[in-house]
Amino acid sequence: MAIIPPISSPTPSGAFERLLTIMDDLRLNCPWDKKQTLESLRHLTIEETYELSDAILSGDMPEIKKELGDIMLHLVFYAKIGSETNDFNITDVLNSICDKLINRHPHIYSDTHVNDENDVKRNWEQIKLKEGNRSVLGGVPASLPALVKASRIQEKARGVGFDWEEKGQVWAKVEEELQEFKAEFNTEDGSAIDQEKAESEFGDLLFSLINYARFININPEDALEKTNRKFIKRFQYLEDKARENGRQLHEMSLAEMDVFWNEAKNL
Repeated sequence: MAIIPPISSPTPSGAFERLLTIMDDLRLNCPWDKKQTLESLRHLTIEETYELSDAILSGDMPEIKKELGDIMLHLVFYAKIGSETNDFNITDVLNSICDKLINRHPHIYSDTHVNDENDVKRNWEQIKLKEGNRSVLGGVPASLPALVKASRIQEKARGVGFDWEEKGQVWAKVEEELQEFKAEFNTEDGSAIDQEKAESEFGDLLFSLINYARFININPEDALEKTNRKFIKRFQYLEDKARENGRQLHEMSLAEMDVFWNEAKNL
């Protein structure tokens, strides 16, 4: 039986050392932890990241603290596996990010002058290109959800000056894309809708709306998720009210359901 590592000190370094010791014990003695690989942990890490995101959107600080701990465990776990193959260890990981942050912040650690956060973002992208990245967009993960990916693409393009000058221009683009999308469904000759082209136009419309959101400082992912949660809350109220009245939703007319839906909107 392993000795339980005590809380040796209230410092960050002491707490981190305690976690590393526990990770060593688990990797050595726990049947489940011994079997894990980088690949087997990957989907679990993604799940933990979404749980942290949920906690942040809920403003639940105790839950945020817990989820941060779960993610920290995963990071330490990956480093432990890397040390076993002699590819890297936790010290390498931490020093690597420290070196990266120092290099990417010459306005803090060198004599570069910046006026605002936009200057910082531009410098960041220029430094990345000097480090060997062939494209400003090369750092956008291919597996990102499309909505998040669109935001990141636009932010990175803006970082090198490829952007609209004012939000009015962006809104004009939204209206243009909306008209092009509508045109695909308003064929005067009665011909069939070109589904592939309609999908393309809808994608263009979404991309332009995300761009406009960026100009007015709205995070489209957060905005959509809040709307999702709002819809879920109202729909579940509708379900509860239907049950209270001994009804099933599929038995009700839309007008009947709208009564409860409007009640939910006023809660």
